[in-house]
Formats: sequence, structure tokens, C-alpha cells
Amino acid sequence: MEKKSGKVWLVGAGPSDPGLFTLKGKEVLEQAEVVVYDALAGQSVLNMIPETAEVINVGKRSRHHTMPQEKINELLAQKAEEGKRVVRLKGGDPFLFGRGGEELELLVRKGIPYEIVPGVTSALSVPAYQGIPVTHRDYCSSVHIITGHKRAGKSYDIDFEALVRTKGTLVFLMGVSSLGDICRGLIGAGMAPEKPAALLIRGTTAAQERIVATVATLEEEVQRRGAKTPAIIVVGDVCGLADEFSWYEKLPLGGVKVLLTRPKELVSQTAGKLRALGADVLEMPAIRTERIADNERLHRAFAELSSYQWIVFTSPTGARIFFEEMADLRIDHRKIASVKFAVIGSGTRKELEKRGYYPDLVPEVFDGEHLGLVLAAACEGSERILIPRAAIGGRELTDALAAKNLHVDDISTYDTHYETGRLIDEREELENGEIDYVVFTSASTVRGFAAAVGEMDYARVKAICIGRQTKAAADALGMQTWMAEQASIDRLTEKLVEVHQRKILN
Repeated sequence: MEKKSGKVWLVGAGPSDPGLFTLKGKEVLEQAEVVVYDALAGQSVLNMIPETAEVINVGKRSRHHTMPQEKINELLAQKAEEGKRVVRLKGGDPFLFGRGGEELELLVRKGIPYEIVPGVTSALSVPAYQGIPVTHRDYCSSVHIITGHKRAGKSYDIDFEALVRTKGTLVFLMGVSSLGDICRGLIGAGMAPEKPAALLIRGTTAAQERIVATVATLEEEVQRRGAKTPAIIVVGDVCGLADEFSWYEKLPLGGVKVLLTRPKELVSQTAGKLRALGADVLEMPAIRTERIADNERLHRAFAELSSYQWIVFTSPTGARIFFEEMADLRIDHRKIASVKFAVIGSGTRKELEKRGYYPDLVPEVFDGEHLGLVLAAACEGSERILIPRAAIGGRELTDALAAKNLHVDDISTYDTHYETGRLIDEREELENGEIDYVVFTSASTVRGFAAAVGEMDYARVKAICIGRQTKAAADALGMQTWMAEQASIDRLTEKLVEVHQRKILN
């Protein structure tokens, strides 16, 4: 058998915001069999790594390397020689102080195929998120990107006088530990001490900060306020525009980090809504749904579809799996031509409408109890009702229907499994106060979250809940809870904004 040919992709992950990860980078990452990543790859980008991929953390942050560069080069070659699709995921851009060229040298010598996927560099994106245009016709006509890193025990190999003569904006990457040397080098080369300068910390994340001063005072100001990494240094008159042009923190959820728990297949749409409002969203698929195979009870119900008066869907997943099962079994849709549909919530309604059907009944309050009460009131007493739903579905719906003489087939169509994150320690971030809110979209996601993070002080968790059952599950763990006025993603998002704005005002 011919040996499978491997290949390496050097992929730039951008600064952190997943919206700045390129479409090509995402496409390549989703097909990876091995991912070698560093500490500067954003959390949300790491969450895009396929579950089936082997993941290897090589550290790679200034002065804190889990694996030496030479070993990384050898690792990429080794995995490719095994016939694997290898992604080297790097923060920013792989060719801008990312040592991408060094990683290619060994691949070229060994004849291993490779591709480069450029990334959005922090040198441009981080200032932009802080309201600093690196070029501006009234201030400068050039921008210069310089490594601020220098080898231990050695002086800078930087021509500071040449940089000063450019009169352009200067951006130093990886230079926090050498901030004082950089500022003194520029002043010694003739730069005016009062020239504006800034340290931009953790750019494009909810934790981003900026410290704006002058070349002469920036080191002292950073020492007073405390330096954090990752950060970049920007020197130039454009730094004075930051307060006027800042925009990210002014968004409704600017500066807010949200942990979003949803079934994995449903997480991205909600994350997009939150990010559009400025939130830094860490996606945690707390549960995974799996269709029940060889579902004899459901198959028997399909054989009698035309005898049902109502089909009830309690979740988008339930509706999706029902119609997928119909398609797999080649069930004629004309068998449900006269059937009425009852659904909980706008998300389930949208899933039904995608299939070309429209609900006949949607309760005003989106939960099982109210759906059952409204449906029972709409029935005369002899109807047959099919409820294809999760195996862990609550009793509120069926209890409400029990008051009438109804024939109810409550059939489990999928199982719910709790997920545990591979790459990010959500509990540590919660305990350190790095996550502001956790958004729950069902009681099962609360249980999945608790299973994933394990024992902790749940009173520290600020939980935004989609409905009563979800809130009850969070209350039972002792979380601080708020509930959306209606069980929909739009109302849930509005509740989060309301809670956060109230916190700001207080």
C-alpha cells in the first residue's frame, strides 16, 4: 500500500478575537489531524480545533517556552512524515516575528509539502481596537514594526537613530520586559521625550487595556499600573488619538467576557450575537447530543404517522433529528400533511420552518409546563400526540397533558452527553474572576457545565438563564441568577446587556 503523504500548514491565528481569524485559516484548521499551537493563539480559535485532532501545546510566549524551537521544527516534520495533515497554529502572522521561516527550513530540506496561511498581525489590529490608527495623514506617513525582544545578556541590534529619523509610528512586539531600554534608546537617539507612547495590553480581548503616556514617562506609568502580557508598545503622535477614537469598550458588552454553554452544533449563532455587542465569548459546548440509533419506538410511530393529530417539538435538536430520521428512512412527508405542530420557543419554530412547516401552537411562556397546558386546552380529549425529544426530557409537559384522556407517545430520540473542555480550564478562569457571566440555554447545559468544571464555589458564577427550568437548575447550585423575560436567544442577549449596564451604573 502506498504511504499516505503528509503536509504542514503554517497558520496565523490572528491576535485573539476569532472574528479576525481568516476564512482560509478556519477551513484548514477544521481539517487538521495534528495541531501544534502556542500560547498566543486565542481561546475561541483553539475551540475550533476538531475533537479528533491530536493537540500539542508548545508554549511559545516570551521567555516561557514549553518546547525549544528546534524541537518544534522536528515535531512538524515527524508528524508530516507519518502522513498527517499538520497545522502549526501561531498567534498573529507566522512570518512576522513568528519564526515561520525557521520552521520551513527543515521541511524544505526533507521535501515535505507545506502551505502558509497569513494571519492578522497584532501590530495593526491591537492599535485599531484601541482607537490608534498606525498611520494618519496629519501625523505620519509610515509605520515600522520592530521586535522588542533581545537575547539575554546582549544589547539591542536596533538602529534607534534610523527609527527616529523616519518620523513614523513605531510598533514594538514582544518588548514589555525591555520597555525601559526601548524608551531610553529612542530618547538617546534624538526623539523628543514628550512624544506620545502607549503600552497596549491583551488587545482584542475583554481584558484589553491601554496605558498612554510619553516616551519619557511610559516606563514609570507602567510600573505604577502594572505591566501584563501579551502587550505591544506603540510610539508616535497617533497615540494621542486613542481617547477620541476608542470604540471597542464603548460597545454594550465591551470589556465583558462571557462563557457560553450550548449544545455544540448550536453554539456559533448565539456567540455571533454576543460578539456583535462587543463581548469576548468563550464557547463551551457543555453538552453534546447524539441521535439514538435503531430507534424501534420511533420507527413504529413513523408507521402510524397519519394517525397522530399533534407532533410536539421541545427543542431545535428534537425537530432536526425527527426530520433527519424521516429522511433516512425515506418516510413520505404526505403522511404528516394533516398533522398539527406544537413547539416551544422561537428557535424550535425556526427549525420547523426550515423544513417547510409552520407551528399551529406556540405558548406565550416558552417552557414545557405552559406548552402542555395550552396544548391540553386545544384538545378535545381523544387526540394522539407524538413527542419526539431528549431522553432526559422533564415531566412538566406530560404531567400537564395527563389531565385529559389523550394518547401521548413520549419517545426519546436523542441522548445528551456532558462535555469536558480539552484545552481551556474554565474553572480556573471563573475562580480568577476572568469570566464575567455564564450564559445557559437549558437546564441540561447547567448540569453539563457543573459536570465539566467539577467542584467550585458556584456562588461566584453570574448566570444568565433562558427560562424557569434553567434558572432553577442554576439556583440549585447556588449561582447568582437572572432570567430572560422570554425563552429566546434575543431576549437572553437583552437580559445580559441589561444586567451588565445595571452593574456599570451601580
